[in-house]
Amino acid sequence: MIGRRDQVFPWRAGNRVSLLVDAPQFLHPMLAAIAASKHSVWLEIYLFESGRVADRIIEALVAATRRGVRVKALLDDFGAQRLREGDRGQLRAAGVELTFFNPIRYWQFTQNFARDHRKLLIVDQRIVFTGGLGFTDEFDPSGDPLCIWRETVVRVEGPVVADWAALFVSEWSRQTARHLETVVSASALERGVRGRLSVSQGLISQEIKRNLLKRVRAASRTVWIATAYFVPSWRVRRALKRAARRGIDVRLLLSGPHTDHPGVRHAGRRFYGRLLANGVRIFEYQPRVMHQKVFLCDDWVSIGSSNLDRWNLRWNLEANQEIDDPDFAAQVRTMLAADFSDSVECLHEHWRARPWWQRWREWAWGIVDLWLHRLGRGLRR
Repeated sequence: MIGRRDQVFPWRAGNRVSLLVDAPQFLHPMLAAIAASKHSVWLEIYLFESGRVADRIIEALVAATRRGVRVKALLDDFGAQRLREGDRGQLRAAGVELTFFNPIRYWQFTQNFARDHRKLLIVDQRIVFTGGLGFTDEFDPSGDPLCIWRETVVRVEGPVVADWAALFVSEWSRQTARHLETVVSASALERGVRGRLSVSQGLISQEIKRNLLKRVRAASRTVWIATAYFVPSWRVRRALKRAARRGIDVRLLLSGPHTDHPGVRHAGRRFYGRLLANGVRIFEYQPRVMHQKVFLCDDWVSIGSSNLDRWNLRWNLEANQEIDDPDFAAQVRTMLAADFSDSVECLHEHWRARPWWQRWREWAWGIVDLWLHRLGRGLRR
């Protein structure tokens, strides 16, 4: 199995963070950072598919290598299945060091479950972008606004960038057996915020979920969670219900009718009834695909690649940026409040009266989820 439980990072003060809402806000800054790079560009990402967005990223990476910048890209082999050979060849021909995480081998069934779901861009070991994004045309700012997936990215500078660099170096070394040098960590920025890198490594460690549970249990005002895929563990469900019963404002922002995985949505909806009965408020996002992964508990925020579904947490490599700052939390609260206003709230009395065919879909996909969950537990043993 991939990974080791050896990367637990501390809180670091003096970071600068920027909240980037949707592709028009985050794609251009990412391309601009690559264009301004001087030494290195390190990319680790799950979804990378040929198309308009991929063309712009490839063009920027190729231009960087021609300036002498060392570009390394670690792509998940499954997530990059639709990256054409011509695009791969263009990257390699330009000097981009291209590596694929856990190549699919159909005769090694269980090994294929382990995926690198992280999304991070590190420029000159000075700037990090992370969130739930992918390099696919679903994030094309020039496309139809109603077709662009709803996504949130955070841009980070400061001492915590050294931890992101160490995370990339560790996984790159495992996959390539080649060591990368890291520079001295950045000094704390004046009036910066506290930040920490939180990672999960599939069967090895689930630090992101543990940190979320601790914050939910300690929350005094607010627990707002946005996740594209919601099939939570029993511990997460219990923590949310107990927080709501304590009088905490507990809200879930989940996928509505527009989703790329409807089966996952139906499997997760079977948990709505008891959550609603215990005071948890559930909102289903309506305008377009909701793909962001944002956790807000009082003044603590976690943004990154990790969803709140059992398969994701059991098998994937994930990474989130945690921020503990009231001003940044206020920005996130305002952003999520706007998302709630674009959603339909599920009310308990209406939920209990939903038609039989909705209940049947939830039951059927719930059976699939339980089968996969038990399979995963058996393989873990």
